[in-house]
Amino acid sequence: MGRKITTIPKAPVGRILMKAGAKRVSADSIDAFTEILTEITEKIATQSAKIAKHSGRKTVHEGDVKLAAKQ
Repeated sequence: MGRKITTIPKAPVGRILMKAGAKRVSADSIDAFTEILTEITEKIATQSAKIAKHSGRKTVHEGDVKLAAKQ
């Protein structure tokens, strides 16, 4: 099986898990964490774009992202 291309790079995801206190991190855990992070960030991105559009803008601003993340 070939390598799966992801939007979020796996190396930083592994570092996040290590920084959180993991001594070792399996490839499967990095894959699962990457998949979950991608789902969450895609939802926030979609909501951010909706907020910007609702405000009559094409550009997503910092406040849009912060508001979307709180929802």
